[in-house]
Amino acid sequence: MSNAASKKTLIIMVSVFVLPVVLAKLALDNDWFTKGATNKGQLLAPTIDMSALLENAEPKWRLLYVMPSKCDAVCENALFSINQVWLALGKESDRAQAVVVTTASSDQTAIAALEDYPFVETLPVTTPTALASSSVYIVDTQNNAMLFYDIKDDRKDAVMESRNMLADMRKLLKLSRIG
Repeated sequence: MSNAASKKTLIIMVSVFVLPVVLAKLALDNDWFTKGATNKGQLLAPTIDMSALLENAEPKWRLLYVMPSKCDAVCENALFSINQVWLALGKESDRAQAVVVTTASSDQTAIAALEDYPFVETLPVTTPTALASSSVYIVDTQNNAMLFYDIKDDRKDAVMESRNMLADMRKLLKLSRIG
């Protein structure tokens, strides 16, 4: 094999193996494509540690909502959503839990109305949380709030957000071996 042929072979080999790596690096650095996020909710970065609230709790995936001092349409939609999502999980519902965090200032009438949702559990706490009462949170089995969904006062929008919660919960339960 001649010297020119070996140089040509070397150039071809380098281009076949190095060029794709260089192009991939350039594509990542310059955002030449949309990155593949498949979650429907908004990621919390960093996650919020809920261990203080959920100490001694069984490891489960949780849909968590903080009851505000006045339960308005957003609150009612959030309660409806977490109940419906938990029910829609079907056979996987034993691995998940719908939880409403209540404080002394939470709407007592709304807490009493939770009897309409027998599968939604209440968690009374004495310390305020860092979570907004206009959102529903997904809490993982390690007690970290990791995703949230802004709930609107329109019922149709709340139903659409419930579908997003259900899609994310199903995906998380499928990928998780814990809970």
